[in-house]
Amino acid sequence: MLLFGKLAVGVSWTLAAILPNAAAQAPFTNFTIYPHTADIPIAPKYSPLRPPAIPLAVRSPYTSVWSTTAGHGTLNSQPPIFWFGQRLGWEGIVVVDGNSFEYMGTVINDFPELPYFNTTVPLEVRYDSQYSNFTFLAGPVIITASFFSPVTPKDVCRSSIPLSYLTTTVQSNDGRPHHVQFYSDVNGQWMGLGNEGDTIKEFHTGPFTGNGTGNSTDAPMNWILRSRYPALFNEASQIPRWGNFSFNTSPMGAANFSYQSGSATSVRFGFVNNRYLNNDAGSITRGFGNQEPVYAFAHDMGTVVETSVRYTIGSIQNPIMRYLHKGGLSDLAPWWSKCYGEMHEMIRFHWNDFDAVARLGNEFETQLRNDVNAFYQGGQPPVYNRTRPAPPTTGNGSTYTAADVLNGTDQYGQQYKFDPNSAYGFLDPNNATGIAVPFVSEAESYYAIVALSARQVMGAYVFAVPPGATDSSGEVEPLMFQKEISSNGNINTVDVLYPASPFFLYANPTLLKYILQPLLELQEGDFYPNTYSTHDIGAHFPLATGHVEGTDEYMPVENSGNFILMAYAYYKFTGDSNWLTAHYELLAQFAQYLIDFSLVPSAQLSTDDFAGELANQTNLAIKGIVGLQAMSSISRVVGKGEDAAKFADKATSFYSQWEDYAIDPSGRHTLLAYQWRSSWGLLYNIFFDKLLNMGLVDPKVYAMQSAWYATVSQTFGVPLDNRHHYTKSDWEVWVAATCSPTTRRLFINAIAYWLNETVTNLPFSDLYEVVGSGDYPLGIDHFSARPVVGGHFALLTLGKTGQLANAAGGDTTGSLFTKNGTEPLPLAQPPTPAWYANAPYKNRAVRRTPPRPDEMEMRGSAHSHGR
Repeated sequence: MLLFGKLAVGVSWTLAAILPNAAAQAPFTNFTIYPHTADIPIAPKYSPLRPPAIPLAVRSPYTSVWSTTAGHGTLNSQPPIFWFGQRLGWEGIVVVDGNSFEYMGTVINDFPELPYFNTTVPLEVRYDSQYSNFTFLAGPVIITASFFSPVTPKDVCRSSIPLSYLTTTVQSNDGRPHHVQFYSDVNGQWMGLGNEGDTIKEFHTGPFTGNGTGNSTDAPMNWILRSRYPALFNEASQIPRWGNFSFNTSPMGAANFSYQSGSATSVRFGFVNNRYLNNDAGSITRGFGNQEPVYAFAHDMGTVVETSVRYTIGSIQNPIMRYLHKGGLSDLAPWWSKCYGEMHEMIRFHWNDFDAVARLGNEFETQLRNDVNAFYQGGQPPVYNRTRPAPPTTGNGSTYTAADVLNGTDQYGQQYKFDPNSAYGFLDPNNATGIAVPFVSEAESYYAIVALSARQVMGAYVFAVPPGATDSSGEVEPLMFQKEISSNGNINTVDVLYPASPFFLYANPTLLKYILQPLLELQEGDFYPNTYSTHDIGAHFPLATGHVEGTDEYMPVENSGNFILMAYAYYKFTGDSNWLTAHYELLAQFAQYLIDFSLVPSAQLSTDDFAGELANQTNLAIKGIVGLQAMSSISRVVGKGEDAAKFADKATSFYSQWEDYAIDPSGRHTLLAYQWRSSWGLLYNIFFDKLLNMGLVDPKVYAMQSAWYATVSQTFGVPLDNRHHYTKSDWEVWVAATCSPTTRRLFINAIAYWLNETVTNLPFSDLYEVVGSGDYPLGIDHFSARPVVGGHFALLTLGKTGQLANAAGGDTTGSLFTKNGTEPLPLAQPPTPAWYANAPYKNRAVRRTPPRPDEMEMRGSAHSHGR
C-alpha cells in the first residue's frame, strides 16, 4: 500500500471487510479553504468533516466515550473523554518489530524518552452513522482503529446492548511481513473509580463455548470492574455509581495472549520493555495518576502482513431504572436481560454477533445515504459517489482557490462577498442577504450532520423490561427511557423528545411509542394532578418517580402541544389507530388546555427554557394551534365527529387571529412575541403542519419567513431569536425543512461549517454561538451529547412523506398525505429480511439466526485469513 500525500490508499479487501466503509467513501468537500483553518502539521484529514468530538463508544448515557478534536486534538494526543468532559483511561499501543507505537492515549508523555517507543502519525479520520475509523502511520505499517457503535433502531434487542466494538488493524505499508503485537488497557474512571481499594475487579477466562447469530462461536475474556461501595441509582459527575464495567477480548489466533492488572506505570512500562504481560490478575494497586490501577490485554500475532484484534467495552447496569407505576415503585431490568439472559451471556452474545450486527449497521448506513440522495434528487450531486469530485471552479471556469473566498461566484452562479473579520458570513453583494457557504454540496453537508447525529441520539436512551414482565413468556414491549443529557438529567422530557422525534419517525416510529408509554402510564395512572402535559417523569435519571405533586418545570402549552403532535405523527407514520383510541381521553384533555390557553400564552417557558420566560410567544402559540388541528384529525380517526368539529373550528379561528397578532405590520416576518416590533425568531413550530400536510398555515407565511431568515443570518447560521446571538441546530433544521431551497441550503451548510470550524470540545452541541469562534454561549451550561440532534433528521422525515428538496416551503404537492387528510402513510415499512427479523424478545438467552448465503461466503474467506 502506498501513501498519497497524507492519505493511505490501496486498502485491502480484508481491511474493507473489517471496516466496511473504509474504502467506500470519497472525501467530503474540503472545508480547509476557509479562514481560520491552517494546514496543521501531523493533523489528520477528516471526512466528511471535522466535528468537535468523534464518537468512540456511544451506546447509552453511561457508555458514551468520545475523542475530542479541539485544539487540534487527535486520538493519540488527547485521552478519550466521557460526554461530560472528564478523561477516561483507554490506551492503545501496537508493537512492530520491537518498536512500540501509541495510537490511542497519551502514555508516551509519562515515560522517559525511549528510542523504541514512538507516537503514530495520524493520517485520516472518517466517520459515518456506525463507525469512526482512525488511520495512522507507524513506521512500516498502517494502523486503523475502527470504533463501531451499531445503530440498529429496528432491532430492539441489539439496540439495548450497552457495549461497543473496537477493531484495531495493522497492515504492512512496505509489502513485507512484520512482527506485530497489540496492547490495550483501561482504568477505573469508566466507573468513576480510581484507587483499587474502591474497586472490585474480576478477570474471567470464560468457558470457550458460546453461541452467536450465525458467526463462529467464541467466549471473550473479561475484565469486570464494579464499585466496592455501590450506590444504587446514584451518579457522580454523571457516571453511574452502581453496575459493572466490562472490557473484553479473545486471543483471536494470537501466538501468545496475555493479560495483567497493576499500576499504570508498572503494567505499561513493563509491556513496552518486555512486549508481554505477566498474566497476573490479582495485584492490588493503591494510587492515582501514573500509579492508578489499569487492566490490560496483549496479543502477539507473530510475523504477518496484515492482522487485527477486537475489543468490546461498556458500562452495564442491572437494574437500570427505578420506575413509579400503578403497582408501586419497581426496579426495572434492562431489556437485554430478556433477550440474552444474565450479563456474561449478553457479553458473549455481543462478542459473537459482530459480523451479523455489522451487516445490520451497514444496511442502516446504506439506507441513510440512499435517502439523503433521494431527498436531493435532481438538485444536488449524490452523497459519496465513488469517483473523486473535480475541483470546484469559479464563475469564469478557472480553478477555485483560497483567494476567491473573499469575493466570487459560487457553483450556482450566485455572487458573494465574504469578510473573515466580520460576523456576517457569506453575503449577496447586491442586497447583503446571507447566502449558503459556497462550493459545498448541501447534500454532503446534510449527510455529515445526520451521520454524526445517529449514535448520539440512540446513546441517550435505555430499554427496560416493564414491571411484572420478568419471565420470558407472553407478549411484552419494552419501555424506553431518555436521559436529558447535559442540560438537567430529566427523564423522558417531553420538550426534548419533541425535537428528537424526527429521528424516530424516520428510523422506526415504534420507538416513539415505547418512549411515550411511561409518560402515558404516569398521567393515566393518576400520578400527575395537572390537566396539561407533564414536563417529564423524573427529575434526574435514572429515578423515574414522577411528579405526584405537580411541581415539574412549568411548560404547559409547550408540552401539551408537543404530546398531541407526536401522538398524531406516530399514527400517521404507522397507522396504529388503536393506540390513539386507547389514549384519546388524555389527548383530548391536553387539547382542551390548548383551547383555553394557547392563543395568547401567559408568561411561561417554552422548550428553549434557557432563554427565560416570555409572554405572548408567537412560536409557542402556533404550536398550540397546530396541535388543535392535529387533535381534530385524531378525533376523526377514532370516530369522535363532534370533537373533531370543535377542535377544527378552534384551530381555524385561532390561526386567523394568530396571523393578526404574530406578523409584523411590514409583512416581512413574524414576531418573537405579539406586537413586539423589534423582535423575531425561528418559527420552527410550523414544521409539523408541513410534515403531516395539515394545511393550516398559509403558504405565504412559509415564503415570508424563508425570505426573512437570510436577512438576519450570521457566520454560523441564524440566531434562535433577536435577544441573543446563539442558535439551536435542531430547530435550524426544522426551520430549513419549511423554507425554500436557497434558504434551506443556507441553514444546512452553516451547521456543517460550524461543525468543521467551532472551538467547542465536547460532543455535538445543539446550542452554540453563530458569531466569533462558534463557542458555547456564556452563562449557560454546555449542551453536549443531547438526543435533540434527532431533529437533524427532519429533512429525511419530510422525504419519507414524499416531500423533496426542490419544493418551496409551503409547497406540499409531493406529499403522500392528502391535505388535512387522516390516512397514514400509504407505503408500509419495507419488509424485514427473515434472517434479521426478531421477536420483541427471545425465550432463551442464546439466539441463533440463519446466515445469508453471502454471509457464509464472507465467513469462509475471513477464516482463511486467520480472523
